[in-house]
Order: sequence, then structure tokens, then C-alpha cells
Amino acid sequence: MPERRDPVAEATNDDDLYGIATWEPRSLLDRLAVLLYRGLVFGARGLVVLVGVVLFFAIGGFSAVTDPRVGLLTVLSAVPALALAGYVYLTDVTEAEPLDLLVATFLLSVLTATFAAVLNGVAEGVLGFGARGGLVTSTLFFFLVVGPVEETVKLLAVRLYAYRAQRFSAVVDGAVYGAVAGLGFAFIENALYITRQVDGAVAEAEFGVALIGAGGGITAIRALAGPGHVIYSAVAGYYLGLAKFNPDYRGPLVIKGLLLAAAIHGLYNSTVGIGSALVQAATGLSSLAAFLTFVVVFDGAFGLLILNKVRRYNGAFRTAPDDTASADDDGEAAVPDDVSLREDTDERS
Repeated sequence: MPERRDPVAEATNDDDLYGIATWEPRSLLDRLAVLLYRGLVFGARGLVVLVGVVLFFAIGGFSAVTDPRVGLLTVLSAVPALALAGYVYLTDVTEAEPLDLLVATFLLSVLTATFAAVLNGVAEGVLGFGARGGLVTSTLFFFLVVGPVEETVKLLAVRLYAYRAQRFSAVVDGAVYGAVAGLGFAFIENALYITRQVDGAVAEAEFGVALIGAGGGITAIRALAGPGHVIYSAVAGYYLGLAKFNPDYRGPLVIKGLLLAAAIHGLYNSTVGIGSALVQAATGLSSLAAFLTFVVVFDGAFGLLILNKVRRYNGAFRTAPDDTASADDDGEAAVPDDVSLREDTDERS
């Protein structure tokens, strides 16, 4: 849908209608208003990051990632999620995403994950039931609380920085940054789970056989759970990319992506226990092998959802006329001056 213009501005393109039907910063007061608005936006983002840092220390995130024993197990647990995020990154046929945006998204996701830890706990206390409740109550908790909360905070990590950058230059970039946000979330979540398991089983143990026995099982389980976070947030991220380049439908597209990601997330949490038990009963596999089988089938099915979208985008990109993918000398997509100015204004809103 083309951008709507005031009828006076539409009919009299050659007239100066500043302050009547059009506006751009001209006077000192105009520039002050722009400066104050940008300051408020920047301050709000800074406050989000600051709160994330405080919560990160409060829930023990710093000690988890700095403990060399837990750190090694956490890195091992994140390998499958890293491999999947890397695959999504490599399937992007547009410009390669810059390392600084990828790292920033990863770190911001580590911080925003702390919001999920707090909000999930608060919701569990308010509702009186949670993940450890009966089948019906736990399912409701997964679909109405865990899925929406965790997918929102992961998407927030993308929205805080990468989304606003000009180098976020294609719809498919949303899937890449969403996948990286999922990796960051999985990393800190795994670290916290492993810390609790190791501390509870082997109090103050040295790194050795006892610690490996205590942490090995949870590390394997978290390694299998990690790729799911990448898939869920890659789905939401793709729709965030659509939202950036379809501003008239920005809100509905973001909501659609979050609904899809949260639904898949809630479905996984609700079915993984029963599904693994059914696989074990049907095949005679060990509990860990049955869990692995279920996760591979589940993640494979829904992973194809996002990979198919990326594949279709790549096909359209390769067959598009050359001038649609042309870039200026700085490597940025060429756009008219008025469009560039408008997008810059939109991104600050």
C-alpha cells in the first residue's frame, strides 16, 4: 500500500506547505523537538538494557557464564543451536550480516532473557500454577505465558539494535537475527540450568568425574532443547523483517510472527514429555535416545517452515531483475532520497 499523503500536499506538490500539510525540521524549536524525541527513545532503550544487566547479575547469570566448569558444559550444550543458527546465516543470499550486529543481538538476547525468567516466575505466582502443574494447567501455562513471553523478549533483542540499522536491508535478515537471538537465549538458559544441576548434585566439586556425571546429563538435554529456540525466534524474526519493509502492516505482521513462534514453542513444551515417553514405549530406546528422536522430528518439521520461507525468498531474489538488488558504492541498497529520509524517521518511532 503506497504511503498516504494529505490531499493538499498531493494536489500542490510544488508549493511549500511546511507546517500546513507537510513538515520537516527547520527551525531551532523543530530541531530541539527532534533531539528530545531521539533522546527519549535512546533513553528508553538504554533503560531496557540497564534493567537487563541488573537482572542478569541478580539471577546469577554472571556467575554462571564465568564459572569455567559450567562455562565449558554450557558451550558444549550450545553447539547444536550454534550450528542451526549458522546454517540460517549461510542460507541468506543477500549481503552477509555484519559481525557487530550479530554479536550485539546475541548479547542483547542474553540480557533480555532475564526478563523472561522474572516474568515467568511472577506469572506462575499470580496464576497459582505453572510448568510443574497438571497436564491442563501446564499446557495453558506454556501456551499463554512461557511461549509468548520468551518469544517476545527474544524479538526485543533484535528490535533494540539490529532492526534499526540500515544494514538490516532485506526481509530475510529478520530470520538471521531472530536465529541469533534464539542462540543467545538458549546459551544463558542452558547456563542457568546447568549451574543449578551442578551446584545441587556436587557442592563445590572440582572439575572431574563427579562434576561431569552431574552436569553431563543436563548438558545433553539442554543441547537438544537449544535448537528449538533458534527455530521459534527465526520464525518471529522473519515476520519482523516483513514488518520493516511493509510499514503499513507492521503491527499485524509482528503479532503474526509472535503468535506463530509462541504457538510452536508452547506445543513443544506441552508435548515433549508425552511424546518422548511414547517413542520410548514404541521403540524400546533409552529415555535420552527417545527424547532425541522426538526433538529431531519436532524441530525438523517446524524447522522446515522457516527454511522453506528462506528458500522461497532466495529463489525470488535470484530471479529478480538486477536493478532490484543493486547497491550503491557503500554496499547499501540504493533508495531514493525521500524514501531514505522517511525510513530513517520511521525507525526512530
